[in-house]
Amino acid sequence: MDLVLIVIIAANALFSFKGFGDMAFFRKFEFHIASIRNGEQYRMFSSAFLHADIGHLAFNMLTLYFFAPVVLMYTNAFSFLLVYFGSLICGSLLTLYLYKDDLNYRAIGASGAVIGVLYSAILLQPEMNLYLFFIPIPIPAYIFGIGYLLYSLYGMRAKRDNTGHTAHFGGAIGGYAITLAKFPEMFTENIFMVVILAIPIIILGVMAKMKKI
Repeated sequence: MDLVLIVIIAANALFSFKGFGDMAFFRKFEFHIASIRNGEQYRMFSSAFLHADIGHLAFNMLTLYFFAPVVLMYTNAFSFLLVYFGSLICGSLLTLYLYKDDLNYRAIGASGAVIGVLYSAILLQPEMNLYLFFIPIPIPAYIFGIGYLLYSLYGMRAKRDNTGHTAHFGGAIGGYAITLAKFPEMFTENIFMVVILAIPIIILGVMAKMKKI
């Protein structure tokens, strides 16, 4: 496993475990609209290293573990970090934009950065399949990615937890845009995947325009 990936996973684990046992720490670094608007912009970054529980942390880090090596294989450590942190920031910016007037809105999780890496990996290796433990047949990675975003859309509408569902979309947009900017030839060599991965992003845009979220 690449050193840069080990460091990111370790940072998420250490920060999250600190938050599990220290609510004051958790509240200080979570994404919170009122606090961000009052000048604590660091929360837009720090909240992506906090998780709700071990299950939330494990899911994000396992997803990162499986998809990050694909991005690293096709690019390099710098480009991977650009995708990861670019997606993280895009996720936070989209969340701030959509919920800027909801001063009580809170969210945490690395999902925005992780799904940005996932989207990048699918663009780079479109034939990739996944083997989920509860489904004994291979699942195309792009189906997983699109399904993940559609679930996130449901989470955004339901608002039943403080997981950063909106950041998932921002992260996907970040990973999608950064990868296409680095590999513009995908528009001709991989147009099917470029179009199909854009579908949930377009759905989000339409729903936001119609004020359905």
